[in-house]
Amino acid sequence: MKLHVINTGLFKLDGGAMFGVVPKTLWQRTNPADENNLCTWAMRCLLIEDGNRLILIDNGIGDKQDAKFFSHYYLHGDDTLEKSLTQAGFSFADITDVFLTHLHFDHCGGGVKYKNSDRALELVFPNATYWSNGDHWKWATEPNAREKASFLKENILPMQESGHLKFVDVEATSPFPQFDIIYADGHTDKQMLPIISYKGRRIVYVADLLPSVGHLPLPYVMGYDTRPLLTLQEKAAFLTKAADEDYVLFLEHDAVNECCTVKHTEKGVRLAETFTLNDL
Repeated sequence: MKLHVINTGLFKLDGGAMFGVVPKTLWQRTNPADENNLCTWAMRCLLIEDGNRLILIDNGIGDKQDAKFFSHYYLHGDDTLEKSLTQAGFSFADITDVFLTHLHFDHCGGGVKYKNSDRALELVFPNATYWSNGDHWKWATEPNAREKASFLKENILPMQESGHLKFVDVEATSPFPQFDIIYADGHTDKQMLPIISYKGRRIVYVADLLPSVGHLPLPYVMGYDTRPLLTLQEKAAFLTKAADEDYVLFLEHDAVNECCTVKHTEKGVRLAETFTLNDL
């Protein structure tokens, strides 16, 4: 098995929204904001190469929304989904599986594109199976008012309409021999976090359970989370286990740090070290 980091670009989100009730005087130490209070975030995906299988975990924001939509997010940087896949030696057609941690637009928007000028939609990965789970799919396709703006039907429905969608059974073991799955409900219902055995380590793709190393202290919970108190519980349990078992945390949204480990301290679980995936 080989893992490839797939960087799809950078975007900006409001620092207050990303850190919830935590004062700016504290969170700006790790995530400095610009003059509009916006912080830069990555959309870092992961490709698992294993035999004849190429499994892409998340796929970024895509490019099909209009200028008004993108004006809120200030996309920047030199990386794109296609460019990063090409650098890894692959094309869209090579991907066999697209595993989606959840269906917010910055995690799944790159999986669907406009086919032509009449704005017909088609899958970016024509030969891939797209994976979600039934609970989260219902959550996304019948959205609550709080999350409705994050679940865009043009990102989601074509997966099912194309016949390429499959659901992970949340009550069963992972259908992938390449990784197990951790479920988390605080950010959104049934977010899926792959935990991969690789080079003698356990690597967890932490998605939005832990957006950055700046979110390690337990109270640092996003304002976007639908159940922030549940996120606190989930983070506490997960970070304790991550410190106990020396997990490698693969960070989807940290613009600076690709991976990290954590350790127990008298102040709780805190950062141990940061490094790239290739450093393993």
